[in-house]
Amino acid sequence: MSLLEIKNLVLGYEKQIVINNISFEVNNNDFILIVGSNGVGKSTLVKGILGLIKPLSGEINYNEIKKKFVGYMPQETKVDSNFPASVKEIVLSGLLNNMGFRPFYNKEDKKRLDEVLSILHIENLKNKSFSELSGGQRQKVLLARSLCATKKLLILDEPSNNLDQKSKAEFYTTLKHLNEGHNIAIIMITHDIDNDSLIGNKVLALKTDGYTFTSTDEYMEMNNYDA
Repeated sequence: MSLLEIKNLVLGYEKQIVINNISFEVNNNDFILIVGSNGVGKSTLVKGILGLIKPLSGEINYNEIKKKFVGYMPQETKVDSNFPASVKEIVLSGLLNNMGFRPFYNKEDKKRLDEVLSILHIENLKNKSFSELSGGQRQKVLLARSLCATKKLLILDEPSNNLDQKSKAEFYTTLKHLNEGHNIAIIMITHDIDNDSLIGNKVLALKTDGYTFTSTDEYMEMNNYDA
C-alpha cells in the first residue's frame, strides 16, 4: 500500500482553480521531485497535501502514515537567522505537533533529538546558537527539525535556495542518504533540474495545461537531457 494517494485532486483559491485533476501515489522509498515554472501550483499542491487548504474536489488519502507525522520544511522558514535559540531548541520544536497536551519534552523526545542529529552528522552543532551557523548548517538544522516529526515522509519546499554549489551538493547527498539509507520517502519542490540535481527516482512536472508523472529517467529522456 502507498504512503499517500492523490486521486483526481483539484485545488484553488476562492474557486479559482490552480491544480486541476491530478493523480499520483507516493510509495515507500520514493523520492519525488516537483518541478515547473512559477505559478503552476507547486506550493499550492504541497499546501493541499499538508491540509493547509481544502480540496475543491478529489481525494488526498494518507494510508500508512498520519498527516501529523509528516515532516515539512517550508521554503521560507519562520526561524529568523538572528533568533537567539540553540540548535537543540530549534530541532526539538519539530516535535511540538506530536506532543498533545504534554508541556515538556520527555526522554523519548530527547532521544529522538540525538538520533536526528546523529543521522545528519551535526551532533557538534547541538549547543550552538542558530545565528552562528553558516547557510548550509542552518539548512541541515531546519531539515533536522522536520525530520523530528517523521520516520516515513518528508516534504521540502525548495530547500536548496540561497545555498552555494558546494553546500547544495552536500545537502542533496544528505537527502539521498535519508531516502536510501533510512527509508524515508521525500517530496521536494525544486527549480534545480540539471543532471546532477535530479536526484529523485520520480518527477512530477506541473504545467499550466496539465502535468506529467514519470520516472526520472523518462523525464530526462523526454526533455533531451545529455547522458
